[in-house]
Parts: sequence; structure tokens; C-alpha cells
Amino acid sequence: MNSFLSVNLPKFGQILSALAIFFAILAVIFYIAGKANGRKTKPIATLVLLGPALVLLFAGLVVPAFQTIFFSFKDANSVKFIGLENYTWILHDPNIHQVLINTALWIVITPFATTGLGLLLAIFLDRMKRESIPKSLLFMPMAISFVGASVIWQFVYNFAIPKQPQTGLLSAIVRRFGFTPSNWILTHPLNNFLLMIIFVWVETGFAMVILSAAIKAVPADIVEASALDGAAGWKLFRSITFPMVRSTFIVVLATMVVTSLKLFDIVRTMTGGNFGTSVIANEMYSQVFVRFDQGRGSALAVVLFIFVTPILVFNIRNIRRERSIA
Repeated sequence: MNSFLSVNLPKFGQILSALAIFFAILAVIFYIAGKANGRKTKPIATLVLLGPALVLLFAGLVVPAFQTIFFSFKDANSVKFIGLENYTWILHDPNIHQVLINTALWIVITPFATTGLGLLLAIFLDRMKRESIPKSLLFMPMAISFVGASVIWQFVYNFAIPKQPQTGLLSAIVRRFGFTPSNWILTHPLNNFLLMIIFVWVETGFAMVILSAAIKAVPADIVEASALDGAAGWKLFRSITFPMVRSTFIVVLATMVVTSLKLFDIVRTMTGGNFGTSVIANEMYSQVFVRFDQGRGSALAVVLFIFVTPILVFNIRNIRRERSIA
């Protein structure tokens, strides 16, 4: 305990000093704002409202981003400049190729599965009596973290050696139908898809709630007029419902893509990135905190940032376009 305190006291002191400086700056800004009058009131009010947020954004996002890019061109200890060697390693290492393939699978499968299933459930539950009950049950996994959900699903995928009682739900079901269960988490590439199921289970409720709200916002007179013209079922969904909720569907889909890209918790909890299941975020963590290679971990972080940025730009442009139309 004493050694822990002796090591961490300087860090606690730095944190407290930074907080003290930040609140001191806030106090000065608010004092100046209280003394301002006339034409100076508006710019000072703007400074009071935006200044602290911009400072925190710069210190917590902009500076670390540039530091990460800078470290990606240095060696494991961030001492020697080695140019593009870390990025060359990403391009040529077979293990990283598997990581990139796994990440691509997550990006392609989980967002469409989650958003598509959420839309399907939203349509089915839209006109159901007491729809709040099934929606609450389907949304409930969102209250669980990815780590908690992974622990729950470990009991589903648990495997015991042959002739032993199968405590895992999936193994018990497979044996009940006369088949021989396998060690699911060790079976590649099946294990990747089993981990994706956890993601879909947690996030489908979120997609369902957002898309359900969008469906309820579709004007009733348009639906009724379409029904009088003979549109029903699939035709009504294809011609009226989906075009009216397309923008919401795209936003939810983009959100799921970003969440899939930076996924870490499920993989780390279930497999630790072993057995061919690692993704970029997990590999980045492993390089920095397990192998203590700051350069390669930073290079992977930059690659992850490059993948996420176009999706965020597309999402922002889509929202702005919808607002301009409205």
C-alpha cells in the first residue's frame, strides 16, 4: 500500500494541480464576465460559454491526436525516429492482416445486422398493443456494458470435455439434438461470428428505439392515402415507410459502424484477442500495454482514426442535408 502511494502521489499531485489551474482560469473568466457591460458583453459571454469547452477539447482530443501521430513515426520507446516502419509493419505482418480482416468483417456484418434487425422489430412492434413491454425487454441489454454482456454470453458458449455435463447453453442444445458440441470460442472463424452475436444482442435495442420513433413520425395521412391506393405490407414499407425513415436508418447504421470499428470490450473479455479474433482496437491496446511498443500501437490508432473519419464526415453531411431539406 505504501509503495502504491509513493508511486502515484506525484501523479495525483499533477492531476490536482491541473484541476486547480483550470478552475482558477474559470474563476478569472467569470469575474471578467461579471464586470463587462455594453458592447463587450456579447464577446465575453461567448468566451465564457465556449472557452472552457474549447480548452478541454484541445487538451483532451487535439493534443493527444497529434502526439499519437508523432509517436507513430518513432520506435517502441518513442525515442528514435524510424519513419514509416510501423506502417510498413502493418502492411506486411500476417497477424495484422488477420486483425484487419476481422475488423472488416465486424464493419460489414454487425452494423447491417443490428440496424436491419432493429428496423424489423420496430415495424413489427409499431402497432402492437402494449408495445412498450416488448420494447423495454429488447432495449434492456443496452443497460449492460459490453463487458457484462460478454460475461453473460460466456455461460452460453461454455464448453466441457466430452462425456461431461455441458453447462453452456449452446453446447447443451447441440448435444440435445444428438450432435457433438465443440469448443466454440477456440473454433476459428466461427468464434468471430459468435462474438458478433453479443454486439447485435446489446445494440439492437438502441437501433429499434430510434427507428421506431422515426416510423411513428411518418404522417398518418400519407400512410392512409397510400393504403387507399392499394399499398400494403411490403409495398407500403418499400414505397412509403422506408423512404421516410431512410435518413434515420443511415445515421443509426453509421453509428453502428463507428461502434464496430472501435470495439474492444467484447474481444478483450471473451478471448483476449487470441484464437484469430483480435481487431484493431484490441491489437492497439496489446501493442502499447502488453508488448510496450508505443510506436506500433500509435500507428494502429492512426489507422483506426483514418477508418472512422470518413464515416463521421458522411454522417455529418447527411444530417446537414436533411436539415436543409426540412
